[in-house]
Amino acid sequence: MAVDSVTNLGRSGVYDWMVQRVSAYVLALYTLFLFGFMLTTDVDYEAWAGLFSQTWFRMFSLGTLLALGGHAWVGLWTVSTDYIKATLPRFLVQAACGTVMFVYVVWGIQILWGL
Repeated sequence: MAVDSVTNLGRSGVYDWMVQRVSAYVLALYTLFLFGFMLTTDVDYEAWAGLFSQTWFRMFSLGTLLALGGHAWVGLWTVSTDYIKATLPRFLVQAACGTVMFVYVVWGIQILWGL
């Protein structure tokens, strides 16, 4: 009989590994883009607002926000299952982390799209 975890993001360790790797690439691309933008542009309110007013950049930011949430969840789930062996404390830590990440993602979407 197989034991399934109900708190990890993926269906398997391979899926979680893929979430970590793909999200890391998205986060790296976003970071490099913003770094390049700041190096090549005189960043002021108009430039920043102009960048964020473009739909393609909002979509890129939304994808990055979701990638950050997935990346953080898999990482925190892995650390909590490695170091917190008792079921109830581990569940409470994972529930708190999940709640905080959910709030941050919803808040980020609200900020990004002005909802």
